[in-house]
Amino acid sequence: MDLKDYIASIPDYPKKGIVFRDISPLMADGEAYREATKQIVNYAKEKQIDMVVGPEARGFIVGCPVAFELGLGFAPVRKPGKLPREVIEVEYEKEYGTDTLTIHSDAIKPGQRVLITDDLLATGGTIKATIELVEQLGGIVVGCAFLIELDELHGRDKIKGYDILTLMDY
Repeated sequence: MDLKDYIASIPDYPKKGIVFRDISPLMADGEAYREATKQIVNYAKEKQIDMVVGPEARGFIVGCPVAFELGLGFAPVRKPGKLPREVIEVEYEKEYGTDTLTIHSDAIKPGQRVLITDDLLATGGTIKATIELVEQLGGIVVGCAFLIELDELHGRDKIKGYDILTLMDY
């Protein structure tokens, strides 16, 4: 199965010159969604993970079925004010300014082997911040898994030293 057949490319969205890679058709097709999830599950098994972590919102879409299939927990990474209990946070650079991500302070136990999931590896800023949160809690990031990598944005450079799985490259 060629998963790229289930990705819609939307030119000039959200602004001129950008080609948006929409994963909605992949999610809408049970067989394609299952295949993408299976590939990440197999990777996670090789990494012998204990926990899955994903940033909102599409990291949830990718990570939750992986965690479910493996019988493991999932820890959400969210913007400030979205998690109800004590959190830790990290501020990170974006293309135009900064942003902040948070995770519950008890989401990861020290020494847990963590897989970080998201739909897309673009500039790498969100994933680098997610890695920092996991490591602040004592987790060991053993891999990062993405449906899509946008090669021209060099996000991989921001997370050098971490094992990366991407199912599709553009």
